[in-house]
Amino acid sequence: MAQTLEQIQSFKGKYPKQIWGLFFSEMWERFCFYGMRGMLTYFMITELLMKEDIAQLQYGATQAFVYAFTFVGGLFADKILGFRKSLFWGGLMMIVGSAILALDPHENFFLGIAFTIIGTGFFKPNISAMVGKLYRPNDSRTDAGFSLFYAGINMGALLGGYLCIAIGKGELFSQFIPEALRWNVSFGLAAIVMIISLINFHFIQKSLGTIGLQPGHPDSEDQERKIPKWQEYAVYIGTLILIPIIMIMVSKTQYTDLFMYIIGPVTLLYLFYEMSKVTAAERKKLWAALIFIVFSILFWGIYEQSGGSLSIFAAKNLNNDLLGLDPNGVNNSGGAFYIILLAPLVGLLWIWLSKRRLEPNTIVKFGLGFLFLGLGFYALYATRFFADLQGVTSLNIFAIALLVITFGELCLSPIGLSIMTKLSTKNLQGMMMGLWFLASAYGQYVAGIIGSKMAQAKEGGTNYEALITYTEGYKQLGIYALVAGVILILISPFIKKLMQEVR
Repeated sequence: MAQTLEQIQSFKGKYPKQIWGLFFSEMWERFCFYGMRGMLTYFMITELLMKEDIAQLQYGATQAFVYAFTFVGGLFADKILGFRKSLFWGGLMMIVGSAILALDPHENFFLGIAFTIIGTGFFKPNISAMVGKLYRPNDSRTDAGFSLFYAGINMGALLGGYLCIAIGKGELFSQFIPEALRWNVSFGLAAIVMIISLINFHFIQKSLGTIGLQPGHPDSEDQERKIPKWQEYAVYIGTLILIPIIMIMVSKTQYTDLFMYIIGPVTLLYLFYEMSKVTAAERKKLWAALIFIVFSILFWGIYEQSGGSLSIFAAKNLNNDLLGLDPNGVNNSGGAFYIILLAPLVGLLWIWLSKRRLEPNTIVKFGLGFLFLGLGFYALYATRFFADLQGVTSLNIFAIALLVITFGELCLSPIGLSIMTKLSTKNLQGMMMGLWFLASAYGQYVAGIIGSKMAQAKEGGTNYEALITYTEGYKQLGIYALVAGVILILISPFIKKLMQEVR
């Protein structure tokens, strides 16, 4: 007999057993996602022969749509599909997209990307929401659980982020893979691991009890709300109809601009409508969640230089003095490597501090995230002092900067996933998780614009001048992060009142 939600949430010890199954499904999905993400800018510049500033705008547009569709995926999961069906549909779309790219990445680039954008939107927010369901409200172990889950995310990011780009560039297995097929194999690898993710999730479903079932299912928590089959089929057909539209909007970045100008205000209006239907206490919590979401846009706008300007910086301005590793591979997977080492320890640290009533509240953790981010970008600025006259600097110093930035990410991102589940009302869990990722979409969009501006500023200069331009930009971003962190900590008493009993 399947466990009830009460039985699942009454687990003993630090972590519920179900989190491990979700951990592995998310790990392989993130292999697919970060493997693809790590290849985009480099592939567009070297294989599609785009200019650096255009490639960074394309990267920002692609990633913005990925995260924007997490809001759509979360909304449809709440209203129609349930978390589980949404996850399976998204996974299938990602498999198809990766397979299309594997067949011919040059000719099918934007078609394959369109499938993976929509697929990620349906997969990503809903598996995170299921992790939140494993815990009772205000369980002090929730942050530790999301930190562990975040380690799974980054194990996939480590493997995918390094292997896919290294295979595509010919740094790995070049003796076995013909040069003409290297990128095909890289994209095909993303499809294979996504299949593994869905197979794993299929076998762990029985342990999830009622979590993630479609509304109206006989065993679901919302048995009264029957969903007509035509609505479910309309979601599937509608997403397929969107594919050519997404292709056009991603390939022509002016449409991305228009989309981002519209989706944010429309989403806020819909959120305000939903907020009008909840109690005053619930509304205050949603306002607090919105503040976290707004600050996260700035965080991701700075942090996500990793897929854009830092990808170019790694390819042209870094040596391989760190164990002979490929600089692009380190840029794509270095942060994930640090998180795998540190996330479980940080999670246990939160539990240890909580037992002694010393754990900083969520707002202070967010503020610390910005402070570490700022210091990390100052370390990126410092790489200029180790450069030679050709504008090539130390990968070792770059790796230290990634370590500092990772401390910032650990203070903000897993905590952000956790706080969205704590502050959301029961019927808005998927939507609020999607809204959190929509903020990431705006961060990615901003990151692409920032990177493009830096590329334009150094266009036509020497490699050394490019290094100076990029590092000067990183210093300015570091200042913005430090200021944001200080502001967040200063206004923490006000946010704490909105959060009420949530910590």
